[in-house]
Amino acid sequence: MQYISTRNVGFQCSASQAIVQGLAKDGGLLTPFYIPKLPNKALEEMKSMAYQHRAVYIMKQFLEEFSVKELTDFANAAYGPEKFDTPAVAPVRTVDGNTHCLELWHGPTCAFKDMALQMLPHLLSASLVKTEEEKTACILVATSGDTGKGALEGFRDVPRTKILVFYPKDGVSEVQQLQMVTQEGSNVGVAAVYGNFDDAQTGVKRLFSDQELAKELADKGYFFSSANSINWGRVLPQIVYYISAYCDLLRDEKIESGQKVNVCVPTGNFGNILAAYYAREMGVPIDQLICASNSNNVLTDFIRTGVYDRNRDFYNTMSPSMDILISSNLERLLFALTQDTEEVKGYMKELAASGRYQVRDRIKEKLQQRFKGYFCNDKETQRVIREMYDNHGYLIDTHTAVAFSALEQYRKETGDETVCIVASTASPFKFCDSVLEALGETEIAQGLDALDQLAAKSGQPAPAPLSGLRDKQIRFTETVEKEHMVDAVWNMLG
Repeated sequence: MQYISTRNVGFQCSASQAIVQGLAKDGGLLTPFYIPKLPNKALEEMKSMAYQHRAVYIMKQFLEEFSVKELTDFANAAYGPEKFDTPAVAPVRTVDGNTHCLELWHGPTCAFKDMALQMLPHLLSASLVKTEEEKTACILVATSGDTGKGALEGFRDVPRTKILVFYPKDGVSEVQQLQMVTQEGSNVGVAAVYGNFDDAQTGVKRLFSDQELAKELADKGYFFSSANSINWGRVLPQIVYYISAYCDLLRDEKIESGQKVNVCVPTGNFGNILAAYYAREMGVPIDQLICASNSNNVLTDFIRTGVYDRNRDFYNTMSPSMDILISSNLERLLFALTQDTEEVKGYMKELAASGRYQVRDRIKEKLQQRFKGYFCNDKETQRVIREMYDNHGYLIDTHTAVAFSALEQYRKETGDETVCIVASTASPFKFCDSVLEALGETEIAQGLDALDQLAAKSGQPAPAPLSGLRDKQIRFTETVEKEHMVDAVWNMLG
């Protein structure tokens, strides 16, 4: 299978080249030329498989140059018991008769990014060999909270890689920051950026497109690659868990073969819900894709109006991983809907020049046929956390609460009670302050003591990777201006 840039159909490369490069040289996103269909009876076949086997089955459809043995080894290493605290890897919890929660936070950093970032280092290392790349990959990551730690943990001490994570200063939770600045490994670096996530993400893209810098790096034996969701090696493993969730519901007789389901996803950069769209394109009977946003509701407005406009107030919310106004992976959906790289390129030029673009009516119709957008503020987020706990005994984090709010709004507006899979993207213990406040606590313990407070309140133990932060030393304290992020690159590379 060939991969092309979303901005230039003439550029084609293999899967391993796409994974190594991360981003196309023209600034576009490397995307499969087509989305393969699952074989007949595939869902029935996979329902009895372990998660690791499902991952191999699905990823092989996109990675023809990788052998089944390679992918099996990767899946066993990425999703084994030393990484995930449940054999199910991504278990589906039934909330009520037609609502099921896909828990994506049972990995080493307690967030959904582990589902992809435990696999990506294996794909990238193998791809470096397949492409005969001799230089060391210098992986740059901009994070709004969870990607950073997931990438650092995934690439820790992986040969022929260095990884540098940028996060917005004061724009992540205390636990998220501690997870990053205490990261162990000889090849890792972390720097805070004055500004918000969009500033960090724009800065990373600027570094990628700096040809003079690329030459300087090459002379020293390095090249830039990406572990953000702009890398196809990030999106592909995310497709797996939506297909897996459907197979689990089939296996447990919660749905019948061929029965349609809806999927509700809290999303900021659009990669997570895009993976659900691709699962549908592969043949999973998914009907509506419900896109859930917080007060930074640029995606909700886009779905409703066909106008993408980042020229608006930016809000720091209690669901910080979604505090994003430039949703990079939306570009891949635009390509899927238009099948026209020139049209996509035009939209991206408008976005860069004016901060907005408007899609054609036909594209808006296609978008609204499949996607529905809703958002909620922090007060509503806390209400949902409290009601989920009171009514179902189910403790959820702030991002998952945004999704449940969106689903509630969708059902009230449409009357559609179709079975729905809700993506739960982080452990509630990553956002202790907000969750405790939602549960009625007025005095919140300081720092990591809040983990103990939430454990006592809920009767659930804090995940070991989080409680273990107490014993970690802070290693990284660098803060840079957004215009000088290159300084952090040179500091790491020496």
